Amino acid sequence: MRVQLKNIISATDFSETSNLAVSYGQRLAKEFSAKLFLCHVLSVPTGYGEALPDPFIQQSRMIDQATERFSRWMEGQSVNWEPLVSIGGASEEITRFAEEKKVDLAICATHGRSGLKRLILGSVTERLMRSLTCPVLVVRPQAGDLSLSPSGEVKFRRILVGCDFSPDSDLAFQYALSLAQEYLSELHVIHVIEPPIYKHMLNATKIEGVRQDLRAQLKEKLSDMIPQDAHNWCKPVTVLLAGQPYDELTKYAVVNEMDLIVLGLRGRSLMETLLMGSTTDRVIRQAPCPVLSVQPVRWNKENQSSEVGGRRSEK
Repeated sequence: MRVQLKNIISATDFSETSNLAVSYGQRLAKEFSAKLFLCHVLSVPTGYGEALPDPFIQQSRMIDQATERFSRWMEGQSVNWEPLVSIGGASEEITRFAEEKKVDLAICATHGRSGLKRLILGSVTERLMRSLTCPVLVVRPQAGDLSLSPSGEVKFRRILVGCDFSPDSDLAFQYALSLAQEYLSELHVIHVIEPPIYKHMLNATKIEGVRQDLRAQLKEKLSDMIPQDAHNWCKPVTVLLAGQPYDELTKYAVVNEMDLIVLGLRGRSLMETLLMGSTTDRVIRQAPCPVLSVQPVRWNKENQSSEVGGRRSEK
């Protein structure tokens, strides 16, 4: 079961941070022999007056400048690519392009804002995680980023996938397993036990026995998720942690030098997420590596099975 990426979109606002999404797009497009769409959405000042140039001329000039910039970046790159430049709301336009081009993966960058600043300013990346129906690879500048090698390849040597045994996390596991096969990686399959969730199962007189039995069952369930033949091409590691999932996953990723985290995304509304946060959102803001956010495909349900694992790599 392999995930083949045929179409990848990298979105950038030409800031130093967001340009990292283009670097990942170039390298993953080479790895998977995919077509790369480079996307930039313009926000043109509105208003009229003698001091303002003709808005249509201004828009045309800005579109040409963005396209020329993409052309310079892609010069000499052995990648099939296409520029996508438009005017409007960033998340809405990128979502529209992704649907039109039947994109298999979107790559965005984040500044990692949190708290009140994030609530006031919002986040294009977090909006895209909920509006896009393809997986979203979220990257941000990291000191000594190990997943980008000097040779121009992406190196996902150690992949972490969080599993809570929900349909969302099962889909994330399928993507993580496929990428582990592609890169012959270590695959760290992790479930985090949240004590309050299991509190009703604990008897004061048999608390230790219940804990051990629960851990044994969860460990077995994690092991059963891994196909037997996966041991031939990756190194599976199953781990149980206890505590807050976002905190434990982040700490594990730091200590074990993960190159990629894969998580399923629940369908909360944007306002719910801004107010309460989610495991995936919080991990993205703290993670020491890129995070792949996966949620069920909606716009092309009839092809969902092939999107998740039915297509085999032609490499």
